[in-house]
Amino acid sequence: MADKDIAQKLDQILKKSEVPLESIFSSEDISCLASVFLATNEDVASLRPKAYVVLSAICRNVQKAMEGTRNDGDEATQHLVRIFAPYLVQSFGETDEKPLLLGVCFLTALFQVDPHVASTIFAKDGLIEGIMDAIDLSPSSSLSQEVIRLLSQAVGNRICRGTLSPQVVRWLELKALQSSDPDHRVLASLALTKFFKGASSDPPDNGTPDVQAHQAVGLMKTMVDVIISGKTGLSVDAVEGLAYLTIDPEVKDCLARNPTFLKQLFALVPTKRTPAAKANSISSLVYGVSAIICNLTCFRPRLSEEQQQIEKLKRMAKPGKDSDAMSLVDSDDSVKTRIRLLIAAGVLPVFPATIAASDSSGVRLNVGIALLSIAEEKENRGVVLQAGGAKVLQTIIKNSFHTGSKEKVDSMVFSPSDFAPIQALAKLAITASPLQVFGPNIGAIYDVIRPLSILLQHPSSNLLQRFEAIMALTNLASYNADVASRIAKADGVVSKVELLLLEDHVLVRRASVELICNLIVGSDEVFERYAGPTPSSASKIQILLALSDIDDTSTRLAASGALATLTMVPSTCRVLIDLQFDRHRFLPIMAQLIDPSSLPHDLKDENIPETNPGLINRGVVCVKNVFKSITDKNIFRRMSEEGRNAGLLEGLIRLSKGEGLSKDPPVMHLAAEAVRALTTLN
Repeated sequence: MADKDIAQKLDQILKKSEVPLESIFSSEDISCLASVFLATNEDVASLRPKAYVVLSAICRNVQKAMEGTRNDGDEATQHLVRIFAPYLVQSFGETDEKPLLLGVCFLTALFQVDPHVASTIFAKDGLIEGIMDAIDLSPSSSLSQEVIRLLSQAVGNRICRGTLSPQVVRWLELKALQSSDPDHRVLASLALTKFFKGASSDPPDNGTPDVQAHQAVGLMKTMVDVIISGKTGLSVDAVEGLAYLTIDPEVKDCLARNPTFLKQLFALVPTKRTPAAKANSISSLVYGVSAIICNLTCFRPRLSEEQQQIEKLKRMAKPGKDSDAMSLVDSDDSVKTRIRLLIAAGVLPVFPATIAASDSSGVRLNVGIALLSIAEEKENRGVVLQAGGAKVLQTIIKNSFHTGSKEKVDSMVFSPSDFAPIQALAKLAITASPLQVFGPNIGAIYDVIRPLSILLQHPSSNLLQRFEAIMALTNLASYNADVASRIAKADGVVSKVELLLLEDHVLVRRASVELICNLIVGSDEVFERYAGPTPSSASKIQILLALSDIDDTSTRLAASGALATLTMVPSTCRVLIDLQFDRHRFLPIMAQLIDPSSLPHDLKDENIPETNPGLINRGVVCVKNVFKSITDKNIFRRMSEEGRNAGLLEGLIRLSKGEGLSKDPPVMHLAAEAVRALTTLN
């Protein structure tokens, strides 16, 4: 059939697919599709994307037509089997090579379009045996190659794996290890890799074996040789196979210690825009490369105690495996070593190229996870920034999280791995200035506020992710008042952070206080939220006062710093005076900050650490502002008396004379002002 006739025939089949339950797809129709999937002629092969569209349209329209019927999924599958199976059964019953090739190529394509229908046909009694018998009768290189491709697709399905006899697996092993044809070796290695990896998750009675470490390494070597040799025609299959194999710790270690392989692997990612005709194959290649890098760099999931016990029981149930050695190869230290080796081999420039070469969400996910792993060590963050890693993460986040969306955080559906790019960017924003991470474009800082707020508030995020989101927001809030105001206005952020002020985890609580402190300083809205004369403001000030008295110096610094800022307004001072009269804690806490030795014995708390110049300064400012705000004689007399009883006046006098713990002249001057405020009514 001429190229033009084939194109017209495809149009006719596509038209038929619009009414699939009424149309009759002839053997000639299916043969036409198969001829395009088999074609080596460039003109006919160029029609292959259209042939996939036609095949997909048939499957999709049948499923759509069956919607609403009883067991609609099964009914649609059986209808499609009735359309395709007669042609395939007839093809596999032939002894001539051409019809066999057409049938094998068509079934391979069907696996890529509708795996359920294809696996149903593949699992029919005697079908795979008939194919293997045909190879014995007509052992041509082209037929063997296409059968290997078919098996590579089929072994991804559990039902299909269960139909493969040991003889078929052995045939693949011979092709992978002994064939003189490099195409056969790579394709068979890929098929075996998928077979063994799939088998590892099958039920014990499925009849499929688990992969052994020496098998994984043997298959790996075949694919590594292909990539190092630079045979581009086989690279896609080799990369796909390694993407599966790099789940094994031993394989990861071998690949990471092979700089020649790594450089050739990274070179597979194009640095220029790919022509449309090659976009699909390049996208598959880029995805595979990103998956390998992700597997080589990722850390093992952090397990709870219960999960650790379950894993221990699983290892005990599999005797004969050197699980301790595998565990050591995949320990955190080993992963950090692999990451350093990949950085030395030039992995970081691959990430911008990868994102530019493919718009796949899978590629973005792999890159995000890889960069999160690389940014785990602080020492790596500088080189990540230099290589444009922050821009890569911003691009991923922009495409994945729709930074301008107004959707409520709780209603957004994410898995824990989806947060990887945000968490990676948060790590960079924690240890570097906003200018270093985001550049001079203030819009980039504005754009990242919503993703960080999602990481902070979403139910699927863990405590570490929330902590790092808070730390990043704290750093951003210190950039300027406008950024702080935008953070304060982000839906739900301030309320969530205020809840975390009461968190038991010291670091999370500390980070939350530091963010609130920065927002009080930078945002008028948050300042009013705390300083306003309302009952809720009073409870918030009480929390800050309590946090100024806990056994963590950084938390005390942030909380007392927030109080020092808030006492610039009389409403906050009135709340603190009321708290002193009610609970008698404000002045002793201030005395503890200024000079712990001045406290009466019954008020001393051995659990509170020694003070420091920062705490002294904050305590003095709070005391000075509160006493200067008092205009009522009775209140002043009572506060002064309680200040003396708490040892506060003694501590301030010592500090003003240079006898306290701080010799800083400005602090001594402030202390002198506080003494006057404590002893003289305005």
